[in-house]
Amino acid sequence: MTATATAPIARLESNLSKVIRGKEDSIRLVVLSLLAGGHVLLEDMPGTGKTTLAKSIARSIAGEFRRIQFTPDLLPADITGSSFYRPTEGVFEFREGPIFGNVVLADEINRTSPRTQSALLEVMSEAQVTVEGHRRELPKPFFVIATQNPSEYHGTYPLPEAQLDRFACRVQLGYPSHEDEREMLYDQNFTHPLDRIDSVLDTNDILAMQAKVREVKVDTAVAEYLLRLIDAIRVDPRLRLSLSPRASLTLYRMTQARAFALQRTDGSGTGYALPEDVRALAQYVLCHRLQLDTKAKYAGVTNADVVEDALDAVPVPR
Repeated sequence: MTATATAPIARLESNLSKVIRGKEDSIRLVVLSLLAGGHVLLEDMPGTGKTTLAKSIARSIAGEFRRIQFTPDLLPADITGSSFYRPTEGVFEFREGPIFGNVVLADEINRTSPRTQSALLEVMSEAQVTVEGHRRELPKPFFVIATQNPSEYHGTYPLPEAQLDRFACRVQLGYPSHEDEREMLYDQNFTHPLDRIDSVLDTNDILAMQAKVREVKVDTAVAEYLLRLIDAIRVDPRLRLSLSPRASLTLYRMTQARAFALQRTDGSGTGYALPEDVRALAQYVLCHRLQLDTKAKYAGVTNADVVEDALDAVPVPR
């Protein structure tokens, strides 16, 4: 999936690669999600660099980083903020919660109750918080990186479908190669590599690129291919829950982001998307939104199988 990117994106990815070794494809997916205005679910084993990646992104774009450690006793107000009474002045004052940041790490998001998880639904969908009847805008850009351990279920709450649908893609970092892990050992001899990277972009650069992503042209043939792919998955009898229109829009926006990142332009300088962009992103954008029925699960079918079968069945336009 890795290919030559535009200069600003290449600088950002290079900066992140100094901290997260050998994970160029995963870094590219996270960056594309940021450019598309989406959010990312990092699902992997503890210690693989999920938290470090989130911190690295915030530092690389000179954004405000906030971390929320999700626990069973966490309350919605602990995320969004609440009003405190000031007796000396006789007024209530709203104090922002940790969700008010540019890059927000929702660490171990599946360890809190559904009530608290629901506090993120409005936040991730509309980039705003409604508290006590007042709507408050979140900083821009606003990017949520949530983490969870896929192998541990004790004391966890499965993420509801409505929340999974709000993540642009699901990314797994995986273990580093032998060579990359050796380099990692030496990288941290005296200081952590995170302490040695500087900002290569700022938040205004990200906002400008997000606007440019929306200008990327998606030909009718490419859009039709995307929708036929979605339709093929929706009618798959092995599913009990399939793709929403939000999934179509997210795949569309991620397709634009990939075309922009690769600096693919026509003679007039306008960016354009290709079916290969849709195909390259389909597994990462769609799989986590699907729910298999019981029979398919016990037959060993996976969400990736459903998406791959659709990719094989739907003809690619020329």
